[in-house]
Parts: sequence; C-alpha cells; structure tokens
Amino acid sequence: MNTQNNEQTADCLLKDLELSATDAARLILECTEELGERTQGLRPFELLQLLRRTLREGVQAIAATEQTVSFQEAAIRSIEARSDRRPTTRRDLRHFVRRMLRVDGAANLPLRKMTTKDCRFILEQAFGDSPSSLRKGRAILHSIFTYGMNQEWVDSNPVKRIACPSVREKSIRPLSLSQTRKLQAATTRQSHRDMKLSLHLMLYCGLRPTEVQRLSPQDIDWEQRQVFIRPDTAKTGGGRFVPLRCFHLLKREDCNIPRNWYLRWRNLRRAAGFRRNWAPDSCRHTFASYHAAHFRNLGILQLEMGHRDTSLLRSRYISAVSADDARKFWETAHRRPLRNTKEKSKSIP
Repeated sequence: MNTQNNEQTADCLLKDLELSATDAARLILECTEELGERTQGLRPFELLQLLRRTLREGVQAIAATEQTVSFQEAAIRSIEARSDRRPTTRRDLRHFVRRMLRVDGAANLPLRKMTTKDCRFILEQAFGDSPSSLRKGRAILHSIFTYGMNQEWVDSNPVKRIACPSVREKSIRPLSLSQTRKLQAATTRQSHRDMKLSLHLMLYCGLRPTEVQRLSPQDIDWEQRQVFIRPDTAKTGGGRFVPLRCFHLLKREDCNIPRNWYLRWRNLRRAAGFRRNWAPDSCRHTFASYHAAHFRNLGILQLEMGHRDTSLLRSRYISAVSADDARKFWETAHRRPLRNTKEKSKSIP
C-alpha cells in the first residue's frame, strides 16, 4: 500500500514539475555516472541512500554558494570592523567607499557575483581622473573583499586581478634657508610663541604635522634627548625614536603643544609670509633633504623618518641641496646663544 502511495506521489510530483519518468531516469543515470566507482557493487537500496545523500549535500552546497550580501552592506560592515583605527583613517575610508557606492548600480550588486570587470568599472568610474585616488580606492576595495571572504560572503577576491596603478611620486622642494628663518622668526612673536616647539620638531626632527599635533608631554625625553613617536601617533602605525636635535634652542615656556593646533600652524605660516601653495609635509621634506646632504647616511635617515626602506627617500624626499646650504642649516641650529648659555640649558625640563 505504501509503495503504491509513494508511486502516486512521485507521479504527481513529476506532473507538477512537468517532467517525465524518462527525465527522472536520465537525472538518476547522470548522477550515478558522476559518482563513478562509488556506485560499483551497491545494492539498489544502498544506491538510493547514496543518491539521497548526494542530493542533500548538493542542496547545502548550493545554499552556501548563494549566501552573500550586497556590496553596500559588505563595505559598511567592513568599515565598522575597523573601529580601532584613528578617526581620520575611518573618515578617509568612508569617503572612498561613498564614492564607489555612488557608481550607478554598484551598491546593490551581490558581493559573491561581482567580477573583476565589475570592480574595474567601479574603480574607473569613481577614481578614473586621479591615479593616486585610483590606487587607494583599489586597496580599499581589495580590503572589502578580503573581509567578505572572512565572513564567507564570497570565495575569492576579484580585485587581485586588477593591476595596481603606478603613481609617480612628485619631488617636493625643501624650504630655503631664508624661508626656514622666516618661520623661526615668526615664533619669536608673542602670538605665535606657543608653536615654537612644534616648528622645531618638524624642521629638526622630521615629524609630520599630524604626529606633532598628537604628541603628549611624556613622549619627549629631555634627558635622553629623544622624541618617542607612539604607534597610535605615527601615520604608518609603527613607533620610532627620533633624536631631539638642537634642544638648546628651546626654553621651558616654549615646550608645549597648543590646542587648535592646525589653526595655529596655519596662522604661523601666514605670519611668515606663506599664504598659498604650502605642501603639508614641507618641513619634513626640508629636514630630510638637509639631513641627507649634510650627514650622508640614508640608513639613519630612514629610521628617523619611519620608512620601511630608502626607496621613498630617493624618489621623493631627497632634493638638490648644496653641501654648503646643508652645513649652514645645521650650523645655524647648533649655534648656541651668546649670552647666559648655562641658564638657558637649565631652563629645559
């Protein structure tokens, strides 16, 4: 009775699916052929058990391959997963992701079905007018797919097949001796005196503006004459020690990092006559160029700058500075005040 009911149910199912018994038999035959030697010597009920197991695991595999999220959700959750990053880093990530999501149709693409062609189109539409932005956008898109792989939303990273665009680093001209003196002269004014330490750290220690702004008093070791750039302070996330050169030029009352630092830094530049076309790392480039020309040791300079190797120093930071100008730059900095030298040395913490 049960066998007859099962046969009737199977007949009804085949009719509903608009399949014939021949179609069903052909599917069973194809499945048996794919299983190959696993079906050899099996009795009929054992073969049916194997076919049922194959069917169940096949359905599970298909469901797994179809599990995914939209590109928009993957991108947003990828940013949320980086809550430990600095606010400026997260701001940059959101900016680049928004530009990619604005590309027509990109936001709703299923992550698992996105191809290399799709990714290339998104990058070109969002950042095609800027090689440097295209390079950074590619890196962020690559990280989104890497995060998606960890979440099992996608099995591979299609961005890997997109060549990383080459960006030719532009050489930045260092400040001349007269320009550095104008900046230093501006810090002697009462309204800009609280920026004296900041300017000193950028000119004679090579710190980035962001690194100076994030320094705390405990990061400066006056006894050892060095500055500690903490990993959460550095741009690249790696800490380093930098010699505190020419420390005798500083007084106790000068040794602080003011609030509203970027506004104060801009006002100091304007007071020194720099109102336009100021490169963000001009002082850092000045330090590197005069350091290389005078000390002639790129290995030491690399460590002080916090670079992985000397390639960026050679391609971007090192500029044509004469040995005479380099000597004057450091000699001027090392020249001690003429009056009451001992008292000035004692005033340093």
